[in-house]
Order: sequence, then C-alpha cells, then structure tokens
Amino acid sequence: MFGRLMPREGKYFDLFNAHGALIVQGGAALTALICALVDDPKNAAVHADMIDDIERKADAITHDTLGQLHTSFITPFDRDEIHQLINSMDDILDVIQDVAESMSLYDIQRVPADAKMLADVTEKSCNLVNETVRLLHSMDNGPTILKYCHEIDELESEADRMLRAAMSKVFREEPDVRQVIKLKEMYELLESVTDRCKDVAGTVEAIVLENS
Repeated sequence: MFGRLMPREGKYFDLFNAHGALIVQGGAALTALICALVDDPKNAAVHADMIDDIERKADAITHDTLGQLHTSFITPFDRDEIHQLINSMDDILDVIQDVAESMSLYDIQRVPADAKMLADVTEKSCNLVNETVRLLHSMDNGPTILKYCHEIDELESEADRMLRAAMSKVFREEPDVRQVIKLKEMYELLESVTDRCKDVAGTVEAIVLENS
C-alpha cells in the first residue's frame, strides 16, 4: 500500500533510473577497457573515451536531480537521502573514470589476466546498483531491494579478497618496481568501484527501512 502512495513530484525516479543505466554502461565500458589492456591494448583508448562521455552525462543527471530539490515541494523520501543517493551513484562513475585516467597517466599498456576477474565483479556490482535503484519507486519492493543490497555487500567483500590475492601475486612475480606501483594503483581503484556501490546500497537500505 505504501508504495502506491509514494509522492512522485519532480520525476526523481526517472532521474535515478537514467543515472543507474549510465552506471551499467560505465561498468561495461570499464570491463571492456581492462579486457583490451589484457588482450588488445591498441583499442583501449576507445573505451576510455566512452567512460569520459558516460561520466559527463551522469554529471548532468546529478545536477538536474539536485536542482529538483530546490524546486519540488513534495519529495518521495527525505531530501538529504535523495542528495546522498544521487551523489553516491555519481561517485561510482567518478571512480570508474579515475581507473581509466590512472591507466593513461601511468601509461599502463598491459595488465595481468587477474584484472579481468576483478573487473567482472565491479561490473556485476554496477548492474545490481541499477536493479536496486529501479525498484525504489515502490516500497512494496522492499524485500527484493534489501536482498540486492546484501548481494552488493557480498560482491564488495569478494572484490576485497581478489584485490589482496592479485596484489600478492604481483609482489611475488613482477620484477619491475614501477610496474608494481602502477598495478597497485589500478587494482585499488578497481576495488574502490565496489566500495562506492556498497555506499549506494547502504543509502538505499536506510531509505527502505525508514519508509517501509
């Protein structure tokens, strides 16, 4: 019943959904970038440019959402929660862009195959964030939303374990200290994508628990 009564002024859910779709695109582009660096480095720049474009579009949606807060009398849930949610979503794409930029800055030409597995986990997290946000229009979806939030938490823990394993292998097998530094930065930023996804899950979970 509560879900059917939620106020819809300001098209907030449309904005959340549009941003979530861009997070999916960003996660896929990041995976494609990592795969290119493993298998086909000459095409990596194409995916990096795509990430920049996606991040700019997401910034515009974030700006529109925050603008709605200044003009809407009725909001679907607490204004601070809307502010926190859209900014947390935007942080995901900011970190994805940071990964791409660090690869260019450090001139990373090739990465270990382990990076593919970590990128797959970040992409799954991005997809789950989108699925979670798309259910927010109705608190009748609360149980499913909380389930997805738990799955995002689990993916963050998995990415953390993968980061430690990958870095252990790099320290044991990579003789070039400069390459170790480059890969450490890249792996840590990749894992940070799942941290930002977990932040969104925490915000969404609080919204559901407060409003259901």
